[in-house]
Amino acid sequence: MNARTVAVALMLAMSAALVSPPRCDAEPPPAPCHANPNAAADSAAVASRGDVVNLPQPLKDRLIQLADRPHSYLPIQAFAEADRASQLFQYYLLDTTGFEPNVFTTLIPGVNDHVQLTVTGGNCGLPTIGAVRVVLEPKPGLPTDPNDPRAFNDVFTDISPLFVINNESGWYEGWMIHDITVPPAAPPRPGGRAAFGTITAGDAEILKKMGTSNNVPGHIFTVDDSYWEFNYLGTNWVHPLYELPFTGGFPDNFGQAPDAFKDGEIGKLQSIVPGSGPAGIQNEPQVFGDNPNLPRDPDKFDGDVDRQREFRFRNIPSGLANEIYLDVYERRASFEPRVTNLQTRLFDAYAAEVARVDSDGDGVISAVEGDIDTPSDGFPDNARLFLPPTAFNRFAVTREINDGLLAPRFAPSQRAWVLSGFRVPVDPAVPASAGRDSDDR
Repeated sequence: MNARTVAVALMLAMSAALVSPPRCDAEPPPAPCHANPNAAADSAAVASRGDVVNLPQPLKDRLIQLADRPHSYLPIQAFAEADRASQLFQYYLLDTTGFEPNVFTTLIPGVNDHVQLTVTGGNCGLPTIGAVRVVLEPKPGLPTDPNDPRAFNDVFTDISPLFVINNESGWYEGWMIHDITVPPAAPPRPGGRAAFGTITAGDAEILKKMGTSNNVPGHIFTVDDSYWEFNYLGTNWVHPLYELPFTGGFPDNFGQAPDAFKDGEIGKLQSIVPGSGPAGIQNEPQVFGDNPNLPRDPDKFDGDVDRQREFRFRNIPSGLANEIYLDVYERRASFEPRVTNLQTRLFDAYAAEVARVDSDGDGVISAVEGDIDTPSDGFPDNARLFLPPTAFNRFAVTREINDGLLAPRFAPSQRAWVLSGFRVPVDPAVPASAGRDSDDR
């Protein structure tokens, strides 16, 4: 994490359980599993901890609930990474409701009702729940407004219970989710394409006629379920969107059901050698692959010597991903109006928008090109390319398998979701740390 950019440490802790003020009775799992014998002491300890005492009551209740349950670790202790306390400005309460039932979380008759669930169902079926705390670290010289993409943020995630995965290099991944909104209409760029972060009047007219006229500026667009992840590669970056048609959950055309599996397209295209996708730049693996004599370190984002900084990023800044989605879904008049194939629109938009930031034309946004202080596309810096954490209105945890893709399994469907929750803003922010750690980056 560096002094100029956002840092988000996404920590998935396999901790445990309950609600409300400390209680003397435990939240017992069904028989024959055993309750936490130290429930009262654990609940009291968490309730009185300095990083918990000032939290909003629903969040505090959830952390106490996790402490009350059977567990290996108590909810994560949040230490300040600055001389002043960390500031909680939003949180998410997670559970297994509110999304499409799937084989990871649900017993489906005739499909998996006679086999053990591999994700949920731990502690004899005690419901899986979690909590996500998002805090701002008031580092010297950095913004203290969470809406500023240069602010320094941490994310703490506690979940109970999820089974440890042993097969196929499986893991769980936490995703910040931004639902695409309809931006304001504005005059286009020369040539007729929409300016950054806007749509044209022609786009707006088409959107307004869709569905029940919901798609007007400021509203959430009706067809989006996109995944976004905070990285500490400078600010927040997102998987290469051109991988989506090959994850198993992407439709070929507007309104059609996902068909990647039927068409044999799962895993057909990967981003191991980065570039700007099928419609963009294709790079040589000898230049952009992982050289065994110089192993890849994708985290060497910041530094004083630009040639030592990472140039083989597979991902892109979150705000640029949002721009690509605007091209694909909302700029129906100003971006390739005659193209209706969803994959084609996605590939073309990815190549076009990456090219606006990719100054050396290699199809990859390097650490230098993607730095928040680098100018691009006529703007004095890249601040526009990064969505602040306050723009991420949902959180999901997915069951992943090591398939080489950075995009979530079965995205953009919910078929690999195991937990989700909605953003709860905290304004004004409240102190949410106790003690000081030694991370002064």
